[in-house]
Amino acid sequence: MSAWPLAELAPLPDESANRFFARLREAGRSLAPATIPPSHELPFAGGLLGYLSYDLGRRIERIGEHARDDLHLPLAAVGLYAWALISDHQAGTSQLVFHPCVDEGERQRLISLFSEEMAGANGSFQLLGKFRRSISRSDYRASIRRIQDYIQAGDCYQVNYSQRFQAACSGSPWAAYQALRRACPTPFSGYLRLTGGAILSLSPERFLRLSQGQVETRPIKGTRPRGETPAEDAALGASLLSSPKDRAENLMIVDLLRNDLGRSCRPGSVRVPELFALESYPNVHHLVSSVTGELASDKDALDLLEGSFPGGSITGAPKIRAMQIIDELEPSRRGIYCGSLFYLDVRGEMDSSIAIRTLLVKDGQVSCWGGGGIVADSRWEEEYQETLDKVRVLLDTLEGLAASRPLE
Repeated sequence: MSAWPLAELAPLPDESANRFFARLREAGRSLAPATIPPSHELPFAGGLLGYLSYDLGRRIERIGEHARDDLHLPLAAVGLYAWALISDHQAGTSQLVFHPCVDEGERQRLISLFSEEMAGANGSFQLLGKFRRSISRSDYRASIRRIQDYIQAGDCYQVNYSQRFQAACSGSPWAAYQALRRACPTPFSGYLRLTGGAILSLSPERFLRLSQGQVETRPIKGTRPRGETPAEDAALGASLLSSPKDRAENLMIVDLLRNDLGRSCRPGSVRVPELFALESYPNVHHLVSSVTGELASDKDALDLLEGSFPGGSITGAPKIRAMQIIDELEPSRRGIYCGSLFYLDVRGEMDSSIAIRTLLVKDGQVSCWGGGGIVADSRWEEEYQETLDKVRVLLDTLEGLAASRPLE
C-alpha cells in the first residue's frame, strides 16, 4: 500500500512505448539506490508502481485500429513512491518501509497515521442494473469460426478471445474490492484508485518477476470449473491435467514466452522448470507452467517488461498476428484487461501480474472480462461457457452486495 506519489507518469499523445519506458527509467533513477537489511525480506524499497493497459501494446506493435475505445482509460498510469506499507497476510504482520529520501516529519506523520485503528471499508457498492454482455452468443460463435479459419489458413496457432460484461453501478469501489477479495482470494490481487474510478484486480497470474537478476513468468493456459462435490472437483482437476488440448495450448504459450524472455535474458539461460502444474482457486482449476531465465548484463527490468508486453498467455501465437485478429474481432478495446499491474523498486526488484479477473469501475459503470485460448479443435459452446466460469464468482459477489438482478 502506498499513496501521495512524488511523480505521476502516463504516455504522452503519440509518444512511443519505448520513449515512455525511457521516462519511467529516468523517474526510477531519480530515487537514489537503497537497500533493505538482510534480516527483512521485503519486496519494495521505494520506486515505481502502477498499471500498463493491454492497449499500450498498440505502441509496441502495429495491430490495427478496428476496436472502439469506449472506456477512455489512459494507456498507462505509473507513480513514483518513496514509502510503502507492506503486509504479510499469511503471517498477519505489516511493516512500514521508507526510502532514505523521506524526511523525519513525513515518517512520523505516516507512523502516526498507520498507528491509528483503521476503519473498515467506507461506504457501500451496488449494481444499478443487469450485467450486459458485449457479444451475443451468435456473434461469439461467428468469431470463433473466423479465428479457426485463420488457424486453418496458417495465420496463427492460437488466439485469446474475450468478451466484456458491464453494468451500471454506484458507491465505493473499495467496498466492492474488499468483498471480492473475501470471495476470491488470489496471489496477485491489487487495487489502484484512479481519477473518477478504480481498478480492482483479482488476478491469479504472474506476468514477470525479476529478483537478483533471475526472471520468472508463470503463464496460465487451461481451465476447468470447480466441482460441486470433492469427487467431482478432483475429477475436473484430473481432466484438465490430462487434456491433450489444454496441454497443447499451454505449450504453445510456453514456447512464445521462451522467445519473449530470450530478448532480455542471457543466451542459453532460459529454462522451463515446471510444465503443466495444477493450481486451484475458488471458482476454477488452472493449468500453469513456469519459464525462467537470467537477465542479460546489458538489460534491465524495463527492457524485460517492454520486450515481453503484453503477456503471451492473453494474446495467442504468434503474438503480433493474434493481437491483430483480437483487434478485428473484439468490438471494444480491452483497456486494463490483459494488461499488467506492476511494481519496480530502486534495487531493480520487480513483480507484475496479468490483469485477468480484473474489473474497472469508471464513469458509473463496472466492467469485467472473461476469455480463453481458441485453437483448431476448440468448440465454441465450451469456450463460451469457460468465459462465464472465469467471471461468475466476481459477478455473483457484486450482485450479492445489494438487491441485484441476474446476468442477462
